[in-house]
Amino acid sequence: MGFLQAGEHVMERWTTSLWGLLLPAKQERGEAVAILLRQCDNNTLIVGRQRIVVPNAFVVEVFPAIHQQLLASNPPVAPALANEVRRHAAEQGYVFAGPVAVDLRPALSDMTVRFRIHSRISPAGACPSA
Repeated sequence: MGFLQAGEHVMERWTTSLWGLLLPAKQERGEAVAILLRQCDNNTLIVGRQRIVVPNAFVVEVFPAIHQQLLASNPPVAPALANEVRRHAAEQGYVFAGPVAVDLRPALSDMTVRFRIHSRISPAGACPSA
């Protein structure tokens, strides 16, 4: 299984790099969605035979200038990202411990990457901040 996952990661990096060269403007949006979905896939919690719980609280840290642009965008970005996570979870048969929340935040420190994503499983009624 580890060999197959390693091969899959190599192919994914290769195709991501290729698409980044061909379509750089769309790549940023696609890359963020892919990372959110990967957070779900990589952080599963099996609690029963037919029940796989995945993260439902996500924090996306971006450069402050990009954060301002995303807040002003129409349609809003955070709900669109949350919908992508819900769609992926439905396709995979995952369940959530609470509502799906994506929180866009400006990065507090100088980042060298375009964005950083944190996720966690948050029960219903818990504070969505991470």
